[in-house]
Amino acid sequence: MKRFVQILCLYILFSGLFTLRTNAQFFNEQGFKFVKLFSWLESYYVDTVNLDQLTDQAIRDLLHKLDPHSSYISKEEVKEMNEPLQGNFDGIGISFNVHKDTILIISVVQGGPSQKLGILPGDRIIQIDTARVAGVGITSRQVMAKLKGKKGTIVKIKILRRNIPELLDFAISRDRIPINSLDASYKVNSNTGYIKLSRFSKTTISEVTPILQQFNKEKVTNLIIDLTGNGGGYLDVAFSLADEFLEKDKTIVYTKGLHSERKDYTSTESGNFEKGNVIVLIDESSASASEIFAGAIQDWDRGLIIGRRSYGKGLVQRPLTFPDGSELRLTIARYYTPSGRLIQKSYAKGYDNYENELRERIESGEVFGTDSKLDKIDTVSKYYTLIRKRLVYGGGGIIPDIIVPIDTSKGNPLYRAILSKGLLNSYVLDYIDVNRKMLSRKYPDFKTFNEKFIVDDTILAGFIQYLKSKSINFSDTDFNQSKDTYQLLIKAYIANNIWTSGTFYQIYNNMNPIYLKALDAFSNRSFFMN
Repeated sequence: MKRFVQILCLYILFSGLFTLRTNAQFFNEQGFKFVKLFSWLESYYVDTVNLDQLTDQAIRDLLHKLDPHSSYISKEEVKEMNEPLQGNFDGIGISFNVHKDTILIISVVQGGPSQKLGILPGDRIIQIDTARVAGVGITSRQVMAKLKGKKGTIVKIKILRRNIPELLDFAISRDRIPINSLDASYKVNSNTGYIKLSRFSKTTISEVTPILQQFNKEKVTNLIIDLTGNGGGYLDVAFSLADEFLEKDKTIVYTKGLHSERKDYTSTESGNFEKGNVIVLIDESSASASEIFAGAIQDWDRGLIIGRRSYGKGLVQRPLTFPDGSELRLTIARYYTPSGRLIQKSYAKGYDNYENELRERIESGEVFGTDSKLDKIDTVSKYYTLIRKRLVYGGGGIIPDIIVPIDTSKGNPLYRAILSKGLLNSYVLDYIDVNRKMLSRKYPDFKTFNEKFIVDDTILAGFIQYLKSKSINFSDTDFNQSKDTYQLLIKAYIANNIWTSGTFYQIYNNMNPIYLKALDAFSNRSFFMN
């Protein structure tokens, strides 16, 4: 009957019984009808019925009829979905790849339990507790499940280290491991800084604030905030980040809905980068909290938005918890930018159409357009920024001030196959495995590596042989079309695997069209008010 009660609670919720407008007739005729159905299924149906599974699916199907973001989440899914935003988890402090059916340690968290015991990048995990994990087809998710656990518990692993014949035994006490939202931060030149955020998590402000303060000390006057690929996260963190750039009493975003009065979220008097030029980078994967931040920066003429139209996720969900710990996230309002633009894209054509909308952007040619053409984007809904009265567009998502299309010049079938199959990174893992000592000796730090390391013809020849060993057929012309890109990406992946993801972006951005457009835009002073 526990699941019956859960279904009943759901119908009470939708009937409005959680408000003052109690509808006893609905409760009697509809809510109990649904409970009765499940009772009959359990008592009379010809086959065995998994009522838990059936209930979950029924709830999900019902919610899909409302909007694309109201959702039901099981107890297990609630924990799994929240963890990346909490800013930490309990584990052993490594990052890894399942490479050639073996768990290859890519890096160890400084100060984490693995690093303290002497576990090294390049080590291979052969056994976890009593289970062999090499050569058995283990997945990354299964590895995570085995390595994570409650703080203070012990996991025993056997490691194969290059040039050491016997396996090494480690007993690791799990501990809290930070999950950073900051992918990269560095100075591009004497007056330009760069920050890339992968998500808006509980740790974001504590990660970003010291960087902004340091940039201020170093007289950085131009700042790039890269939110490409950032799917959002905690919305209050987006408000706090926007507050770092806006003067006091500026609306950052507002919400309203049928049963929710308008609520404005405004900036305070404190901020670490209220002066200086700001450019925010977005693309079709930038969503939710990213769109709130970008919309506020654009509407207050605080900076430029460069890239491609963002995802268009602007619905407010209220979490409502069932007795068993599962959760309903019910849409109760919509997000609007300070100028009044609705962030949410249309879902009038149904759930399936909404889910395929990004593919339609590609097929329509929108993402391959030019920064002077908006013909593939709905520009009927016109708005104006609040200071300079510049024309901006509604219709769902944030439309950049400068649109940068996807670069298709190197996108031949060979290039796409290499990227989609992860062959570049796989080759780099092999290269580092053989050359790690040489790289550490010759390039003791990233600065030296970045300045002196060259992906020469010998490394490229090795990559070509690697591709052929994977039965990838191509001509010299095919390969040479993207040769420069392969060289840069190989170098970036090597840096990423030896140092941090931030070093990857310092190299990769040299071929990133959106980033390069931002650097060029800083030279046009008419774009900025400061």
